[in-house]
Amino acid sequence: MTLAIGDLAPDFSLSDDSGAVRTLVEFRGRPIVLYFYPRADTPG
Repeated sequence: MTLAIGDLAPDFSLSDDSGAVRTLVEFRGRPIVLYFYPRADTPG
């Protein structure tokens, strides 16, 4: 799936820094900043 600028992100779930599972829908209607490191802890 490819997203374009302005597309809504699909719902997903992930663990936060305390281990709790969060979903994107929990934050609907509020601004959020999501960042990730796609190659963190990997060679290259």
